[in-house]
Amino acid sequence: MLSRIDLRGRTLGTAELRRTLPRGAADVDSVVDTVRPVVEAIREHGAFAALDYGEEFDRVRPTSVRVPAEVITEAGETLDPDVRAALVEAIRRARIVHSAQRRSDTVTEVAAGGFVTEKWVPVERVGLYVPGGKAVYPSSVIMNVVPAQVAGVGSLVVASPPQADSGGWPHPTILGACALLGVDEVWAVGGAQAVALLAHGGEDTDGRELEPVDMVTGPGNVYVTAAKRLCRSVVGIDSEAGPTEIAVLADHTADPVHIAYDLISQAEHDPNAASVLVTDSEQLADAVDREVEARYTVTLNADRVREALEGPQSGIVLVDDIDAGLRVVDAYAAEHLEVQTRDSAADAARVRNAGAIFVGAYSPVPLGDYAAGSNHVLPTSGTARHSSGLSVQTFLRGIHVIDYDRAALKEIAPTVVALADAERLPAHGEAVRARFEDLTAAEEEQ
Repeated sequence: MLSRIDLRGRTLGTAELRRTLPRGAADVDSVVDTVRPVVEAIREHGAFAALDYGEEFDRVRPTSVRVPAEVITEAGETLDPDVRAALVEAIRRARIVHSAQRRSDTVTEVAAGGFVTEKWVPVERVGLYVPGGKAVYPSSVIMNVVPAQVAGVGSLVVASPPQADSGGWPHPTILGACALLGVDEVWAVGGAQAVALLAHGGEDTDGRELEPVDMVTGPGNVYVTAAKRLCRSVVGIDSEAGPTEIAVLADHTADPVHIAYDLISQAEHDPNAASVLVTDSEQLADAVDREVEARYTVTLNADRVREALEGPQSGIVLVDDIDAGLRVVDAYAAEHLEVQTRDSAADAARVRNAGAIFVGAYSPVPLGDYAAGSNHVLPTSGTARHSSGLSVQTFLRGIHVIDYDRAALKEIAPTVVALADAERLPAHGEAVRARFEDLTAAEEEQ
C-alpha cells in the first residue's frame, strides 16, 4: 500500500536526500492571488467583509463576530464530563511544561559602569486561530492559549469558524475549552478572513471595536497559510504551516502494529498528510505495510487515510542501518519523529532536526497531540531544520537595555570612533566625542 524508496547501498548528499524523500507540499503560491482580494476587502471594510466571505465559504453568518459571553459560559458548563476531565488534565500538563519555559531577565556588566540587560517582554495582543474543518480541535485551543498565557500576553482572542449546526458560533467543544482556560474573547470567523480580521481589526455588527492583534498563531489550511503570508508585514506569525507529517525511525525490534496505527493516525488528519517509515529492516517494512492495509479500513476516516497513505508524500524508506536512517530523518526534518529502535533513547539523542521527538514504543505522536504536556503546533515541510514549535518563547520579545555611565562610555569611545570611521560613518563617532569635547566651541573657532 505504501510506496517504497530503497536507499540501501547508496550514499546521497543532503540536497539529493531532500529531493528524493517523500514530502507533502502545500502550494501556497497557487492560492495567494485568490486570498489577496479577501485580505484587501477586510482591510478596507472590516468585519462586514469578513462575515460576507464567511457566509460565502462556510454557508453560515453569525449575528456578530464576537461570541457572546453567555454562549462561551454555557459551552463550558455543558461539556461532556469525560471531555471536560480530559481537557482539564491536558491543560494541567501543558501548564507544567510551559511554565518551565519562562525566561528571566539577564543583566551583564560588560565593563565597569557599563551594563547590558536582556529583558523579555510579552507580545501585547495575540490572535490564536483554531481550525474547524474536517475535525474539531479543542486541543489546539490548549496548545495556543497556554503558552500565550504563561508568557503574560496583554490580551488574546481565539478565532474559529462558525458552525451552521451550532447556532452560527464555533463548535461548542472549542468554546468549552476556551471557558476552561478563562478565554473571554472568541471570534466566530474562520479561514483566510479570520487571519485578515485579526490583523486589521474592525467594527462588529453591534458597533463594538474588534481590536487588531500584534501576532497570529495556530494551524490552518492552505488558505489560512496564504493569509498569514499576506499579513505578516502587519502582524507577526508563528509559521507557514504545511500538511502535517510523521516519520518513524525503526529497526527489527519495533512492533509493526504500533507503527501501522501511528502512520494511520497521522494520515486521518488530511488527505495531504505525510506518513513515512524509515527502517533498516525489510521484514519490518513488509509487516507494517500488511498491517496498514488490514487496519486502516476500520477507521472513521478510511477514505481520507487511504488517500494520504497512497499519496506521493507517504512511503517507506529502506536504509542500510540506523546510522543511515538518522541521516535520512535529519534530512527529512519531520514535524513529528518517532524513534522505535533497540536503543531508542540513545538514537533519539542523536537527532538534530525534528519538530518533536517521541522516544520508544510508549511515546506515540497522539500522546503529544493531546496530553504529554508538550506543544503540538510544530514546524512542517522540513522547516524543523531552522525553526521551533510553539512555546512561551514565541510570545516573548527580547529587548536589550543599554546603560553606560560617563566613565564607561569614555573608556570605549576610541573603539566606537575607530569603527565609525572605518565604516565611513563619522557622525557616529562624533555623537560619542560630543559628550567629552566642546564641539560647539571648536566650530566657532573655525
